[in-house]
Amino acid sequence: MSRPSVLSQRAVALQPSLTLAISARAKELQEAGRDICSLSAGEPDFDTPTFIVEAAIQALKDGLTRYGPAAGDPLLREAIAQKLSNENGVPSEPANVLVTNGGKQAIYNLFQVLLNPGDQVLIPGPYWLSYPEIARLAGAEPRIVGSSAETGFRLDLQALEAAITPRSRLLVLNTPGNPTGRVMERTELEALAEFLRRHPDLLVMSDEIYEALLEDGESHHSLAAVAPDLAERTFIVNGFAKGWAMTGWRLGYLAGRSDVIKAAAALQSQSTSNVCSFAQRGALAALEGSRDCVRAMASTYSSRRQLLSSGLQAIEGLTLVAPRGAFYAFPQLPEGVVDSMEFCRLALDEEGLALIPGEAFGDGRCIRLSCAVSHETISDGLQRLERLLDRLRD
Repeated sequence: MSRPSVLSQRAVALQPSLTLAISARAKELQEAGRDICSLSAGEPDFDTPTFIVEAAIQALKDGLTRYGPAAGDPLLREAIAQKLSNENGVPSEPANVLVTNGGKQAIYNLFQVLLNPGDQVLIPGPYWLSYPEIARLAGAEPRIVGSSAETGFRLDLQALEAAITPRSRLLVLNTPGNPTGRVMERTELEALAEFLRRHPDLLVMSDEIYEALLEDGESHHSLAAVAPDLAERTFIVNGFAKGWAMTGWRLGYLAGRSDVIKAAAALQSQSTSNVCSFAQRGALAALEGSRDCVRAMASTYSSRRQLLSSGLQAIEGLTLVAPRGAFYAFPQLPEGVVDSMEFCRLALDEEGLALIPGEAFGDGRCIRLSCAVSHETISDGLQRLERLLDRLRD
Protein backbone atom coordinates (compact mmCIF):
# COMPACT_ATOMS: atom_id res chain seq x y z
CA MET A 1 0.00 0.00 0.00
CA SER A 2 1.50 3.30 -1.07
CA ARG A 3 1.77 6.12 1.40
CA PRO A 4 -0.05 9.40 0.66
CA SER A 5 2.24 12.23 -0.32
CA VAL A 6 2.95 14.72 2.43
CA LEU A 7 4.83 17.11 0.15
CA SER A 8 3.42 20.48 -0.81
CA GLN A 9 2.63 21.24 -4.44
CA ARG A 10 5.57 23.64 -4.33
CA ALA A 11 7.97 20.87 -3.33
CA VAL A 12 6.62 18.41 -5.88
CA ALA A 13 7.03 20.92 -8.71
CA LEU A 14 10.57 21.95 -7.73
CA GLN A 15 13.37 20.75 -10.02
CA PRO A 16 16.84 20.14 -8.52
CA SER A 17 19.89 21.81 -10.06
CA LEU A 18 21.01 19.70 -13.02
CA THR A 19 24.48 21.28 -13.04
CA LEU A 20 25.11 20.25 -9.44
CA ALA A 21 23.72 16.78 -10.10
CA ILE A 22 25.98 16.16 -13.11
CA SER A 23 29.06 17.49 -11.32
CA ALA A 24 28.29 15.22 -8.36
CA ARG A 25 27.82 12.21 -10.67
CA ALA A 26 31.16 12.90 -12.36
CA LYS A 27 32.89 13.06 -8.98
CA GLU A 28 31.30 9.77 -7.93
CA LEU A 29 32.55 8.04 -11.08
CA GLN A 30 36.00 9.51 -10.60
CA GLU A 31 36.15 8.30 -7.00
CA ALA A 32 35.09 4.85 -8.24
CA GLY A 33 38.14 4.72 -10.49
CA ARG A 34 36.78 5.98 -13.84
CA ASP A 35 38.96 8.24 -15.95
CA ILE A 36 36.77 11.35 -15.91
CA CYS A 37 37.43 14.66 -17.62
CA SER A 38 35.00 17.21 -16.22
CA LEU A 39 34.18 20.41 -18.07
CA SER A 40 30.99 20.85 -16.04
CA ALA A 41 32.33 23.01 -13.20
CA GLY A 42 30.42 26.15 -12.33
CA GLU A 43 32.97 27.40 -9.83
CA PRO A 44 36.56 28.67 -9.88
CA ASP A 45 39.33 26.13 -9.46
CA PHE A 46 41.48 28.63 -7.54
CA ASP A 47 41.90 28.85 -3.79
CA THR A 48 40.52 31.90 -2.03
CA PRO A 49 43.33 34.52 -1.82
CA THR A 50 45.32 34.20 1.39
CA PHE A 51 44.70 37.72 2.68
CA ILE A 52 40.94 37.08 2.62
CA VAL A 53 41.31 33.82 4.52
CA GLU A 54 43.56 35.51 7.08
CA ALA A 55 40.97 38.26 7.64
CA ALA A 56 38.34 35.65 8.48
CA ILE A 57 40.74 33.83 10.79
CA GLN A 58 41.53 37.07 12.57
CA ALA A 59 37.82 37.76 12.97
CA LEU A 60 37.46 34.37 14.63
CA LYS A 61 40.33 35.13 16.95
CA ASP A 62 38.71 38.46 17.77
CA GLY A 63 35.56 36.67 18.87
CA LEU A 64 33.35 37.66 15.94
CA THR A 65 31.26 34.53 16.35
CA ARG A 66 27.90 35.84 17.51
CA TYR A 67 24.71 36.81 15.74
CA GLY A 68 24.93 39.92 13.62
CA PRO A 69 22.43 42.22 11.90
CA ALA A 70 20.21 40.31 9.50
CA ALA A 71 20.98 42.78 6.70
CA GLY A 72 24.71 42.32 7.08
CA ASP A 73 27.79 43.65 8.85
CA PRO A 74 27.54 47.48 8.72
CA LEU A 75 31.18 47.72 7.64
CA LEU A 76 30.60 45.34 4.76
CA ARG A 77 27.38 47.06 3.67
CA GLU A 78 29.26 50.36 3.61
CA ALA A 79 32.09 48.85 1.56
CA ILE A 80 29.67 47.33 -0.95
CA ALA A 81 27.84 50.66 -1.26
CA GLN A 82 31.16 52.39 -1.95
CA LYS A 83 32.10 49.75 -4.50
CA LEU A 84 28.80 50.19 -6.34
CA SER A 85 29.16 53.97 -6.27
CA ASN A 86 32.80 54.20 -7.30
CA GLU A 87 33.28 51.17 -9.56
CA ASN A 88 29.87 50.56 -11.08
CA GLY A 89 28.68 54.16 -11.24
CA VAL A 90 25.55 53.36 -9.24
CA PRO A 91 25.26 55.82 -6.30
CA SER A 92 24.48 53.74 -3.21
CA GLU A 93 24.23 53.92 0.56
CA PRO A 94 24.39 51.07 3.08
CA ALA A 95 20.58 51.15 3.26
CA ASN A 96 20.58 50.09 -0.40
CA VAL A 97 22.53 46.89 0.34
CA LEU A 98 21.57 43.50 1.78
CA VAL A 99 24.29 40.89 2.42
CA THR A 100 23.00 37.40 1.58
CA ASN A 101 24.02 33.77 1.73
CA GLY A 102 25.32 33.76 -1.82
CA GLY A 103 23.92 35.38 -4.92
CA LYS A 104 21.20 32.74 -5.12
CA GLN A 105 19.62 33.93 -1.86
CA ALA A 106 19.74 37.50 -3.12
CA ILE A 107 17.64 36.43 -6.11
CA TYR A 108 15.31 34.35 -3.95
CA ASN A 109 14.72 37.18 -1.49
CA LEU A 110 14.11 39.70 -4.25
CA PHE A 111 11.60 37.49 -6.05
CA GLN A 112 9.79 36.77 -2.80
CA VAL A 113 9.31 40.43 -1.88
CA LEU A 114 8.51 41.73 -5.39
CA LEU A 115 6.35 39.04 -6.95
CA ASN A 116 2.76 37.99 -6.38
CA PRO A 117 1.08 34.80 -7.59
CA GLY A 118 0.34 35.12 -11.29
CA ASP A 119 3.01 37.75 -12.00
CA GLN A 120 5.27 37.05 -14.94
CA VAL A 121 9.07 37.10 -14.93
CA LEU A 122 10.63 37.73 -18.34
CA ILE A 123 13.79 35.64 -18.67
CA PRO A 124 15.99 35.94 -21.78
CA GLY A 125 17.20 32.55 -22.92
CA PRO A 126 19.52 30.79 -22.68
CA TYR A 127 19.35 31.45 -18.95
CA TRP A 128 20.90 30.32 -15.69
CA LEU A 129 18.79 27.37 -14.71
CA SER A 130 17.74 28.63 -11.25
CA TYR A 131 15.90 31.74 -12.48
CA PRO A 132 12.68 29.94 -13.54
CA GLU A 133 12.62 27.73 -10.44
CA ILE A 134 13.08 30.66 -8.05
CA ALA A 135 10.32 32.53 -9.91
CA ARG A 136 7.96 29.56 -9.50
CA LEU A 137 8.76 29.38 -5.78
CA ALA A 138 7.46 32.94 -5.55
CA GLY A 139 4.23 31.89 -7.28
CA ALA A 140 5.19 33.67 -10.49
CA GLU A 141 5.23 32.43 -14.06
CA PRO A 142 8.59 32.40 -15.87
CA ARG A 143 8.18 33.57 -19.47
CA ILE A 144 11.21 32.75 -21.61
CA VAL A 145 12.30 35.13 -24.37
CA GLY A 146 14.50 32.92 -26.50
CA SER A 147 17.54 33.65 -28.63
CA SER A 148 19.86 31.42 -30.61
CA ALA A 149 23.44 30.87 -31.63
CA GLU A 150 22.51 32.04 -35.14
CA THR A 151 21.69 35.49 -33.77
CA GLY A 152 24.65 35.61 -31.38
CA PHE A 153 22.35 35.08 -28.37
CA ARG A 154 21.48 38.78 -28.46
CA LEU A 155 18.39 39.94 -26.60
CA ASP A 156 15.70 40.51 -29.24
CA LEU A 157 13.71 43.56 -28.18
CA GLN A 158 10.92 42.74 -30.62
CA ALA A 159 10.55 39.30 -29.07
CA LEU A 160 10.66 40.91 -25.63
CA GLU A 161 7.90 43.33 -26.69
CA ALA A 162 5.79 40.43 -27.92
CA ALA A 163 6.26 38.59 -24.62
CA ILE A 164 5.02 41.41 -22.40
CA THR A 165 1.53 41.12 -20.95
CA PRO A 166 -0.32 43.13 -18.28
CA ARG A 167 1.04 40.59 -15.77
CA SER A 168 4.71 41.17 -16.65
CA ARG A 169 6.44 42.38 -13.50
CA LEU A 170 10.17 41.71 -13.69
CA LEU A 171 12.87 41.35 -16.38
CA VAL A 172 16.00 39.32 -15.63
CA LEU A 173 19.38 40.37 -17.03
CA ASN A 174 22.64 38.44 -16.69
CA THR A 175 25.83 39.95 -18.05
CA PRO A 176 28.42 38.52 -18.37
CA GLY A 177 26.13 35.60 -18.95
CA ASN A 178 25.87 32.00 -17.84
CA PRO A 179 25.79 29.79 -19.92
CA THR A 180 26.81 31.71 -23.05
CA GLY A 181 29.62 33.95 -21.77
CA ARG A 182 28.05 36.89 -23.63
CA VAL A 183 28.77 40.41 -22.43
CA MET A 184 26.06 42.97 -23.18
CA GLU A 185 27.48 46.02 -24.90
CA ARG A 186 26.67 49.50 -23.70
CA THR A 187 24.69 50.17 -26.87
CA GLU A 188 22.53 47.12 -26.15
CA LEU A 189 21.81 48.37 -22.65
CA GLU A 190 20.99 51.84 -24.00
CA ALA A 191 18.48 50.30 -26.43
CA LEU A 192 17.03 48.22 -23.62
CA ALA A 193 16.71 51.35 -21.48
CA GLU A 194 14.59 52.98 -24.20
CA PHE A 195 12.41 49.88 -24.22
CA LEU A 196 12.02 50.00 -20.44
CA ARG A 197 11.00 53.65 -20.53
CA ARG A 198 8.05 52.59 -22.68
CA HIS A 199 7.09 50.03 -20.01
CA PRO A 200 7.25 51.96 -16.73
CA ASP A 201 5.78 49.15 -14.61
CA LEU A 202 8.51 46.64 -15.50
CA LEU A 203 11.24 46.12 -12.89
CA VAL A 204 14.70 44.72 -13.64
CA MET A 205 17.01 42.32 -11.85
CA SER A 206 20.59 42.57 -13.10
CA ASP A 207 22.73 39.56 -12.17
CA GLU A 208 26.33 40.79 -12.37
CA ILE A 209 28.12 37.97 -10.53
CA TYR A 210 30.68 37.49 -13.34
CA GLU A 211 31.50 41.18 -13.80
CA ALA A 212 35.22 40.74 -13.03
CA LEU A 213 35.75 37.84 -15.46
CA LEU A 214 36.08 39.55 -18.82
CA GLU A 215 38.08 39.03 -21.98
CA ASP A 216 40.73 41.66 -22.67
CA GLY A 217 39.11 44.69 -24.25
CA GLU A 218 35.66 44.01 -22.80
CA SER A 219 33.95 46.29 -20.28
CA HIS A 220 31.17 45.57 -17.85
CA HIS A 221 28.29 48.06 -17.71
CA SER A 222 25.56 48.16 -15.06
CA LEU A 223 22.14 49.10 -16.43
CA ALA A 224 21.55 51.40 -13.45
CA ALA A 225 24.66 53.38 -14.44
CA VAL A 226 23.88 53.43 -18.16
CA ALA A 227 20.36 54.68 -17.43
CA PRO A 228 20.31 56.48 -14.04
CA ASP A 229 16.65 57.32 -14.48
CA LEU A 230 15.93 53.57 -14.24
CA ALA A 231 17.98 53.02 -11.08
CA GLU A 232 14.87 52.99 -8.87
CA ARG A 233 13.52 50.10 -10.96
CA THR A 234 16.79 48.15 -11.14
CA PHE A 235 18.09 45.65 -8.57
CA ILE A 236 21.66 44.38 -8.71
CA VAL A 237 22.65 40.88 -7.62
CA ASN A 238 26.34 40.19 -7.12
CA GLY A 239 28.72 38.45 -4.77
CA PHE A 240 32.20 37.20 -4.04
CA ALA A 241 32.03 33.62 -5.34
CA LYS A 242 33.35 34.03 -8.87
CA GLY A 243 35.71 37.02 -8.83
CA TRP A 244 37.46 36.12 -5.57
CA ALA A 245 37.05 32.31 -5.73
CA MET A 246 34.86 32.29 -2.61
CA THR A 247 32.08 29.88 -3.62
CA GLY A 248 32.00 27.97 -0.32
CA TRP A 249 31.89 31.17 1.72
CA ARG A 250 28.29 31.83 0.58
CA LEU A 251 28.57 35.59 0.32
CA GLY A 252 26.38 37.57 -2.03
CA TYR A 253 24.47 40.82 -1.99
CA LEU A 254 21.36 42.50 -3.28
CA ALA A 255 21.37 46.23 -4.03
CA GLY A 256 18.54 48.58 -4.90
CA ARG A 257 15.97 50.98 -3.51
CA SER A 258 15.93 51.01 0.28
CA ASP A 259 12.28 50.03 0.85
CA VAL A 260 12.75 46.82 -1.12
CA ILE A 261 16.04 46.10 0.64
CA LYS A 262 14.30 46.62 3.99
CA ALA A 263 11.59 44.12 3.03
CA ALA A 264 14.18 41.60 1.80
CA ALA A 265 16.13 42.00 5.05
CA ALA A 266 12.94 41.34 7.03
CA LEU A 267 12.38 38.17 5.00
CA GLN A 268 15.97 37.11 5.65
CA SER A 269 15.53 37.74 9.37
CA GLN A 270 12.75 35.14 9.37
CA SER A 271 14.65 32.58 7.29
CA THR A 272 18.44 32.40 7.60
CA SER A 273 19.17 35.53 9.67
CA ASN A 274 22.64 37.00 9.21
CA VAL A 275 25.34 35.63 6.94
CA CYS A 276 28.23 34.00 8.84
CA SER A 277 29.75 36.83 10.87
CA PHE A 278 33.46 36.11 10.48
CA ALA A 279 33.06 35.20 6.78
CA GLN A 280 31.76 38.72 6.17
CA ARG A 281 35.09 40.10 7.39
CA GLY A 282 36.72 38.05 4.65
CA ALA A 283 34.45 39.74 2.12
CA LEU A 284 35.31 43.11 3.62
CA ALA A 285 39.01 42.36 3.16
CA ALA A 286 38.32 41.37 -0.45
CA LEU A 287 36.76 44.75 -1.21
CA GLU A 288 39.35 46.77 0.69
CA GLY A 289 42.40 44.82 -0.52
CA SER A 290 44.33 44.76 -3.78
CA ARG A 291 42.48 43.51 -6.85
CA ASP A 292 45.67 42.01 -8.28
CA CYS A 293 44.41 38.54 -7.34
CA VAL A 294 41.14 39.09 -9.22
CA ARG A 295 42.96 40.41 -12.26
CA ALA A 296 45.36 37.45 -12.23
CA MET A 297 42.51 34.94 -12.10
CA ALA A 298 40.62 36.81 -14.84
CA SER A 299 43.74 36.74 -17.03
CA THR A 300 44.06 32.99 -16.54
CA TYR A 301 40.42 32.49 -17.47
CA SER A 302 40.97 34.56 -20.62
CA SER A 303 43.80 32.28 -21.70
CA ARG A 304 41.70 29.20 -21.00
CA ARG A 305 38.62 30.71 -22.65
CA GLN A 306 40.62 31.34 -25.82
CA LEU A 307 41.93 27.76 -25.81
CA LEU A 308 38.42 26.37 -25.35
CA SER A 309 36.90 28.65 -27.99
CA SER A 310 39.54 27.96 -30.64
CA GLY A 311 39.28 24.23 -29.98
CA LEU A 312 35.49 24.24 -30.31
CA GLN A 313 35.62 26.33 -33.48
CA ALA A 314 37.98 23.76 -35.02
CA ILE A 315 35.52 20.88 -34.46
CA GLU A 316 33.41 20.21 -37.54
CA GLY A 317 29.72 20.93 -37.16
CA LEU A 318 29.75 22.94 -33.94
CA THR A 319 28.40 26.50 -33.96
CA LEU A 320 29.97 28.74 -31.34
CA VAL A 321 29.24 32.29 -30.27
CA ALA A 322 32.66 33.05 -28.84
CA PRO A 323 32.32 33.83 -25.13
CA ARG A 324 33.73 37.16 -23.92
CA GLY A 325 33.20 36.76 -20.19
CA ALA A 326 32.49 34.33 -17.34
CA PHE A 327 34.15 30.91 -17.79
CA TYR A 328 31.78 29.03 -20.08
CA ALA A 329 31.24 28.24 -23.74
CA PHE A 330 27.87 27.24 -25.15
CA PRO A 331 28.31 25.61 -28.58
CA GLN A 332 25.40 24.41 -30.65
CA LEU A 333 25.54 20.74 -31.65
CA PRO A 334 25.50 19.75 -35.33
CA GLU A 335 22.18 19.16 -37.02
CA GLY A 336 21.03 15.56 -36.90
CA VAL A 337 22.82 14.40 -33.76
CA VAL A 338 21.02 13.53 -30.55
CA ASP A 339 19.60 16.20 -28.24
CA SER A 340 21.73 17.75 -25.52
CA MET A 341 20.49 15.47 -22.72
CA GLU A 342 21.30 12.29 -24.62
CA PHE A 343 24.55 13.77 -25.92
CA CYS A 344 25.78 14.54 -22.41
CA ARG A 345 24.75 11.08 -21.22
CA LEU A 346 26.78 9.50 -24.02
CA ALA A 347 29.70 11.82 -23.34
CA LEU A 348 29.88 10.73 -19.70
CA ASP A 349 29.21 7.01 -20.34
CA GLU A 350 31.38 6.52 -23.43
CA GLU A 351 34.10 9.15 -23.11
CA GLY A 352 34.15 9.92 -19.40
CA LEU A 353 33.48 13.54 -20.34
CA ALA A 354 31.23 15.56 -18.02
CA LEU A 355 29.29 18.32 -19.78
CA ILE A 356 26.06 20.17 -18.99
CA PRO A 357 23.15 19.77 -21.44
CA GLY A 358 21.78 22.98 -22.87
CA GLU A 359 18.31 21.74 -22.01
CA ALA A 360 18.98 22.90 -18.47
CA PHE A 361 19.43 26.44 -19.76
CA GLY A 362 16.51 26.46 -22.17
CA ASP A 363 18.27 25.38 -25.38
CA GLY A 364 18.36 21.66 -26.08
CA ARG A 365 20.56 22.13 -29.16
CA CYS A 366 23.55 23.31 -27.12
CA ILE A 367 25.93 22.06 -24.45
CA ARG A 368 27.80 24.03 -21.78
CA LEU A 369 31.50 23.58 -21.19
CA SER A 370 33.53 25.25 -18.45
CA CYS A 371 37.07 26.57 -18.67
CA ALA A 372 37.45 26.77 -14.88
CA VAL A 373 39.95 23.93 -15.25
CA SER A 374 43.54 23.56 -16.41
CA HIS A 375 44.74 23.89 -20.00
CA GLU A 376 45.50 20.16 -19.97
CA THR A 377 41.95 19.30 -18.91
CA ILE A 378 40.49 21.57 -21.59
CA SER A 379 42.64 19.96 -24.30
CA ASP A 380 41.75 16.48 -23.07
CA GLY A 381 38.05 17.37 -23.02
CA LEU A 382 38.14 18.74 -26.55
CA GLN A 383 39.69 15.51 -27.83
CA ARG A 384 37.02 13.41 -26.12
CA LEU A 385 34.29 15.68 -27.46
CA GLU A 386 35.58 15.41 -31.03
CA ARG A 387 35.81 11.60 -30.80
CA LEU A 388 32.19 11.36 -29.69
CA LEU A 389 30.97 13.68 -32.44
CA ASP A 390 32.92 11.72 -35.05
CA ARG A 391 31.21 8.48 -33.93
CA LEU A 392 27.75 10.06 -33.93
CA ARG A 393 28.24 11.34 -37.48
CA ASP A 394 29.38 7.97 -38.83
